[in-house]
Amino acid sequence: MLAGTMRTYLDFEKPVAELEAKVEELRAMAESGDAVSVGDEINKLEGKAALALKELYAELTPWQKAQVARHPQRPHCLDTIAGLIDGFIPLAGDRKFGDDPAIVAGFGRFRGDSVCVIGHEKGSDTESRLKHNFGMARPEGYRKAVRLMEMADRFNIPLITLVDTAGAYPGIGAEERGQAEAIARSTDVCLGLSVPSVTVILGEGGSGGAIALATANRVLMLEHAIYSVISPEGAASILWRDTAKAQEAATNMKITAQDMVRFGVIDAVVTEPVGGAHRDPQAAIASIGEAVANALGELRGLDRETVRKLRREKFLAMGRNMGKLAG
Repeated sequence: MLAGTMRTYLDFEKPVAELEAKVEELRAMAESGDAVSVGDEINKLEGKAALALKELYAELTPWQKAQVARHPQRPHCLDTIAGLIDGFIPLAGDRKFGDDPAIVAGFGRFRGDSVCVIGHEKGSDTESRLKHNFGMARPEGYRKAVRLMEMADRFNIPLITLVDTAGAYPGIGAEERGQAEAIARSTDVCLGLSVPSVTVILGEGGSGGAIALATANRVLMLEHAIYSVISPEGAASILWRDTAKAQEAATNMKITAQDMVRFGVIDAVVTEPVGGAHRDPQAAIASIGEAVANALGELRGLDRETVRKLRREKFLAMGRNMGKLAG
């Protein structure tokens, strides 16, 4: 958990919350001198809380994973960049309309090597969430991404994308400025890059808004992230005209990292700390760094045409596999 922030508990974490609240109460009593030594009791309760947390997170339902993926204290794009990228220089604007803060894009160094980093930023408090539009990008965001991807390709710089969005922004202005075309163009450019590309789905990977940045040589996904064509609430609204059935929709949609790796949609699952990435963001970011380094290492040394060909074959094979499953 980020320093200076109070822990936010999800509804299903109530048993753990109660145990940890009792631990904090006993600690306060001990520090004030109002109680005899309670060290043994604190240790006992901490053990119970840790075990309860471990057991709870070992059996999360898809809907619970969706809640974890949306946790406000989960590390976001800017947190990940700050933890992994040295000398990051953000670039702004699409050279056509304006800048979109929902997409963060720039260049820096990852473990000594130059990289281009592009990602969705949701924001961490009310002010930043409004500034970044909750990570829901407009056309100029995707066109900014295209501009930087083409620059990275021109200078032979690998690409890292960090996906965390409920979906592209559906507003009238965005549609008037060509939202669908911008998403399609970004996806097409991702697919045609001749430099290695690695995507990490940090929290939500929603619809075409995610795919526009996630058509990569290697697609990684945090253990409790979700990846879907539509949100569970949206699917429930369409299928049953009842958003209260979001839990049922989440189960049927197969949106978890474990589902995605089983279907061959992603390449690997990045393990999160016990209790989710929001419990220990720094440890989660370190795990992301290792996974990205391994993925880039697998692609290092390949010629540009091979990189492009392997990416294309990867997604064509995915389509064939999905066709077999549907059949």
